[in-house]
Amino acid sequence: MKTLDALLSEGVAGRRVLVRADLNVPLDGTRITDDGRIRAVLPTLTALRGAGAALVVCAHLGRPGGRPAAEYSLAPVAARLSELLEHPVRFAGDTVGPEAEAAVAALTDGEVLLLENLRFNPGETSKDDDERGRFADSLAAFADVYVDDAFGAVHRRHASVYDVAARLPHYAGLLVAAEVDVLRRLTEEPERPYTVVLGGAKVSDKLAVIANLLDKVDRLLIGGGMMFTFLAAQGHRTGTSLLEADQVEQCRRFLAEAAERGVKLVLPVDTVVADRFAADAEPQVVDVSAIPDDRMGLDIGPKSAQAFADELADARTVFWNGPMGVFEFPSFAEGTRIVGRALVESSAFSVVGGGDSAAAVRALRIPEDGFSHISTGGGASLEYLEGKTLPGLAALAD
Repeated sequence: MKTLDALLSEGVAGRRVLVRADLNVPLDGTRITDDGRIRAVLPTLTALRGAGAALVVCAHLGRPGGRPAAEYSLAPVAARLSELLEHPVRFAGDTVGPEAEAAVAALTDGEVLLLENLRFNPGETSKDDDERGRFADSLAAFADVYVDDAFGAVHRRHASVYDVAARLPHYAGLLVAAEVDVLRRLTEEPERPYTVVLGGAKVSDKLAVIANLLDKVDRLLIGGGMMFTFLAAQGHRTGTSLLEADQVEQCRRFLAEAAERGVKLVLPVDTVVADRFAADAEPQVVDVSAIPDDRMGLDIGPKSAQAFADELADARTVFWNGPMGVFEFPSFAEGTRIVGRALVESSAFSVVGGGDSAAAVRALRIPEDGFSHISTGGGASLEYLEGKTLPGLAALAD
């Protein structure tokens, strides 16, 4: 696929560039609680502005269901983007309507316009090719060139990700190119020992990636809510912990397959439990063989966290996706913190697989520069590691 460097060498002065960005940031009302994804697109926007392009930026926020909803407006994002760019960012209150058309027509070289939430238009996510195509036609009419820098959306067959690229000369932004390079390094002859740390709530969300990784990794460490389904597969009682009963047999098969392939699959030996899911719940450390029937596990225990850190100490390549516990609650964040710090202290090529993992790194103040790469796309990263073809990347192929 062609990259931004190729576009810049061709020249963009006097041209309008449609940039698909991933600005799907968490909001508390109108306050952005984590601007990591906005920061991630700054290098591409800055490079294009510096080369004299007029930028029409488009993005989504949340799942408004194809209709305008004030709580999903990108207006707060436009304000923050303006601050970070240190340059005014115009904001259109619609996607391809009269306000957007007028704003695009008035755009001059070096200026930046952000369109309202793409998902306010049903054509963005439509399963109907014609409806999606009509919306893509309207977006493509705003520009001469298309740049996709929204890695967190490349696994979606959406109008702004897939269909627009077929209508305009298309290029990968700096972020997308960097993400793809990192994922190729993880999948094409990674330096060993290659260790993957998986957490998060559900096993079912990661079935395909586990299946695909079992013949590629040396060690697989399992934490988070998904660990309890694996523990159940080992015969442990899990109290009121998150459990996917319909996946217990599949986890049992994974355990057997890992043993057969010589993959070291490491499960927690202790857990931090509480009587309820709450920040002020009283934490109690118990062995995984002694989880009380009226308690739920909300973090891996200290012995497990140390065991995970030991496994990471000599790793040469590490991919981490999913927190080890409910890191938003201080009493249940230590497992995630220890794993994150172990990665920072290691000499491994370490990749944080976006989503909640990236949010945990920032929330727990683990040094971001201690990792080789922090992805902006958890779902996209996982699907790439599953071996799937990602529509947004396929659309950028030369």
